[in-house]
Amino acid sequence: MSAAAAVGDPRTELLDCCGGLNNVDYSKVDLAPMEELLKRINFKDSGFCLAVIAIIFNPLFWNLVARWEHRTRRLSRLFGSPHLACYCLGFVIILLNVYRSHSVTVAMKAQPRWDAMDQPVIFYAGVALMVLGTLMVVTSFLALGFTGTFLGDYFGILMEEKVTGFPFNVTENPMYWGSTANYLGLAFIPFTEQIYQQRSRRRKLE
Repeated sequence: MSAAAAVGDPRTELLDCCGGLNNVDYSKVDLAPMEELLKRINFKDSGFCLAVIAIIFNPLFWNLVARWEHRTRRLSRLFGSPHLACYCLGFVIILLNVYRSHSVTVAMKAQPRWDAMDQPVIFYAGVALMVLGTLMVVTSFLALGFTGTFLGDYFGILMEEKVTGFPFNVTENPMYWGSTANYLGLAFIPFTEQIYQQRSRRRKLE
């Protein structure tokens, strides 16, 4: 067989390395794990819907407000000081995050259980993730301060220099990664905690 024929044969044709995702044959992707996961989510649960709304609304709200303040300085004029305006927005963000955490916890406890998660290692993995996430969030806050954490730059409150120490020397977005780890860990902990509570109740009845 000639080299030209080999190249024309779809079984031997080399993929273009620059084609990116265009080279992927999506018809051969195994979607079974994703389908199995989606079957275990109750999308009609009101708590789940509220949690999704809170997750989407919170960052959308504070980013829109911060950008509006940056363009107009309305909040700074309303409160008489950019620092006071930033503190007030930060307080609102904290309240929204508390509600989001509560709604996510309620939603997770109401969802169907997955037997594969019925393991102590899952609980300890959740604890480890929450410890790591809390470490990232707290050290980020200490490094940035209140105004640095809560969008002070949009109020014209700028830091003297870019923060490059821990945890910013590990990742550029430690606050976001830390929050993600916290929520993932939280997802593990209520699940396994409720499993063991149910087992304790069964043993008492026996």
